[in-house]
Amino acid sequence: MKALALTAPGYLALIVLPEATAPSAGEALVAIRAIGICGTDISGYLGKMPFIEYPRILGHELGVEVLAVGADVTHLKPGDRCSVEPYLNCGNCHACRQGKTNCCETLQVLGVHCDGGMRERMILPAHKLHPCNALSFEQLALVETLAIGCHAVNRAVIQADEDVLIIGAGPIGLTVLEFARLTGAAITVLELSETRRAFVRQHYSGVQVVESLPDEPCAQVVFDATGHPGSMARTLQLACFTGRIVYVGITKEPVPLDDPLFHRRELTLLASRNAVASDFPRILGLIQSGQIDTRPWITHRCDFEELPAKMPKWVKPGSAVVKAVVLFEQD
Repeated sequence: MKALALTAPGYLALIVLPEATAPSAGEALVAIRAIGICGTDISGYLGKMPFIEYPRILGHELGVEVLAVGADVTHLKPGDRCSVEPYLNCGNCHACRQGKTNCCETLQVLGVHCDGGMRERMILPAHKLHPCNALSFEQLALVETLAIGCHAVNRAVIQADEDVLIIGAGPIGLTVLEFARLTGAAITVLELSETRRAFVRQHYSGVQVVESLPDEPCAQVVFDATGHPGSMARTLQLACFTGRIVYVGITKEPVPLDDPLFHRRELTLLASRNAVASDFPRILGLIQSGQIDTRPWITHRCDFEELPAKMPKWVKPGSAVVKAVVLFEQD
């Protein structure tokens, strides 16, 4: 079967893999129908993702169709459409025993630590599949990226009377915005790109969008979705006294911390990693009910074999990509 492998930064190669086998107990064989291209994929493509080694088959934002299930799998049947929870955890370590499977000590994220879904078919643990036949494969492919924002907002425990600042209106920043607005809090988005600022103004009424802010306290909760060390360090300037800061983006570089300021304001600094299983059915329900509309997000599409030619254009600054989706022809 066909697959795409990132053999080195900037090089996606079409390869042939052995056909996926029949699923064993607790597994499911799925056909990949839609793949969302996320910041992790782009960082890996550019050689900036610290957890990706080459060669790697990318792809963890997946909308899939179940082809077959193994013994003891009762919540799935052939033909079901599913979103994929791409975090393969051990179930036994300290974090897993606490129910924080997103922080498993030996976590393997599809397309990052191990090969992912840029292939025609694959075997997955059945419990990592979340069925929802009411949604399209494109919608299902965006559930995982939404889960990143869902988990980040859960980490912050936002109250309706608090001011929230989201730095960065790329796909991850938008996922944070989706769930922050459900809290009823007042939200400001700080974004350098006029294209992205215009997107937020068009689709998120009531959200203040700015190009710059002075280095002074302006929000009780600050999310940084840039993955830029300078921006991440500056969050301490922007957080109010007793405020909370959530790092959603990730960087290879050290992030300077102004310790006197950190202590003076008694700030809380939180990291947010991945998501947990309970986020997925919640998001599926929010999309079905219309409380989250993913349709405006998808600005670019291509067929699977077109991706090596499209990717260099999509990663360029000014490409106007909000979310790109790779599609497979259905059998």
